[in-house]
Amino acid sequence: MKACVIQPYYSFDYKENDRCFEEMVALLDQCDESMDIIVLPEYSDIPADQPDKAHFDASIEKYNGIIMEKAKAAAIRCNAIVFVNAGYKTESGWRNTTHAIDRKGNIVGRYFKAHPAPSEVKGDELGGMGMDVTYSYEYADPYVIEIEGIRFGFMTCYDFYFYEAFGRIARENIDVIIGCSHQRTDTHETLDMLHRFLCYHTNAWLVRSSVSLGEESEICGCSTIVSPAGKVLVDMKSKVGLGIAEIDPKEKHYKAAGFKGAQKAHYEYIEEGRRPWLYRNSGTAIVPGDAVMKYPRICAHRGFSTVAPENSMPAFGAALSLGAEEIEFDLWPTKDGEIVSCHDDTLERVSTGEGKIYEKTLAELQEYDFGIKFSEGYKGLRIVRFEEILQKFSGHCIMNVHIKPTSYTDPYPQESMEKIVALIRKYDCAKHCYLMLEPDHHITQFKEYAPDIPICVGQLFDRPWEIVDRAIELGAQKVQFFKPYFTQEMVDKARAHGIICNVFFSDEVEEAKQFIDMGMDTILTNNYLEISNALRPYIKEKMGK
Repeated sequence: MKACVIQPYYSFDYKENDRCFEEMVALLDQCDESMDIIVLPEYSDIPADQPDKAHFDASIEKYNGIIMEKAKAAAIRCNAIVFVNAGYKTESGWRNTTHAIDRKGNIVGRYFKAHPAPSEVKGDELGGMGMDVTYSYEYADPYVIEIEGIRFGFMTCYDFYFYEAFGRIARENIDVIIGCSHQRTDTHETLDMLHRFLCYHTNAWLVRSSVSLGEESEICGCSTIVSPAGKVLVDMKSKVGLGIAEIDPKEKHYKAAGFKGAQKAHYEYIEEGRRPWLYRNSGTAIVPGDAVMKYPRICAHRGFSTVAPENSMPAFGAALSLGAEEIEFDLWPTKDGEIVSCHDDTLERVSTGEGKIYEKTLAELQEYDFGIKFSEGYKGLRIVRFEEILQKFSGHCIMNVHIKPTSYTDPYPQESMEKIVALIRKYDCAKHCYLMLEPDHHITQFKEYAPDIPICVGQLFDRPWEIVDRAIELGAQKVQFFKPYFTQEMVDKARAHGIICNVFFSDEVEEAKQFIDMGMDTILTNNYLEISNALRPYIKEKMGK
């Protein structure tokens, strides 16, 4: 088969939009019947840089229909499979889409960019394009379509950087990866490295089209055709025109899997030694981070604490298995510097022990039974360490981490603070948690030490009505109201300042609905299942979703 990549000139002057588009179409018109696969660059309906979202949208509206018809016509004229990246309009807006067109001019597949770039996610007010990226927050297998017995996979621009996805793509036994790209900040050397590694790792061909920033440019461009062995058949650098090469989509590359090993694909060899716990959180169980997960949410307070002992692994597991977006738990330092979870600072209510938690060593705490007072069925349950919670649940939910103060007047113990933050980073949980603190000086202390981890301001009972003003002054992202110490005016003020509103707590359905009506973003509850079952349809109806 003969593959062709089209590399047109791209201008940073939006006034050259028409010129760039016409030149790209002229290149497409040069394609002929000798070609079996034709690939155009990303955003073929945005042929030059646009100064803002209004111009961006106007360009799509002007050129989208034209380039789609031109691509279909080229497929028929050349008797070729054509891949064109151009907007696809949904109810939520335009999506970055690679359209697959068969030899008869029919659209037979659409790939939505798996990793929309930050500029595509941000709205107009933040200088972004405000694309429809809703689909990208849901689990999806790698997109694969089969045309004429060839298995095609896809990557678009920003996707090329997520090398942790290469192994998952390889498992799909892809023959050809179609790449529609810009990648306007990378050097030719960097792009060549990415392309060759991708092919070698996935055991697939790459047919990638990009744009030229000018013949002398040393960045962007590099429309390419690369074999599964990493052999480069075409690399256009910054040349404008067509890149053409003969390929055999079914050709694969195999090597010895280690010294004297059997012949295998590179990714198969890697799979034999994979240790996934060494990597960042990933996979089907990972949920969107706190910054992107939708509201309103229902937070299981101390886990599902009506069916299992509070602040225990069974309580957390029960909540997550029922779909809880958030769990809340409390942390204390032990006498010997460990971090454990328990609501009270004393042991009597929840365990067989006596005295203050932070005056005991971990070994001493582990001698006590933290399940028997809930029920005989939980006899023998031990206190849970923060690290154990993270090991099992990091990335699987949002964690509302209540940092309990050993003193309201003294600074939070520095070593304990450092350990809490270190554990969060160790288990890659910074984007899936926030820290709830009460004393202002503790909030300032944590914000200065770990400014990337969001802070939720808790109620001070000597100043209960000042919580919103404190959050504004402290620059916190959230507040956690404690009923009944809040009003509609306080909620409205918080939201007007972009502050997320939690409420502790509601175990009654009608009360929880009232809190949603007030504009609360997160409802903490001990009665997770009943509240969740009642509120989810209510929220869906109220939000019109």
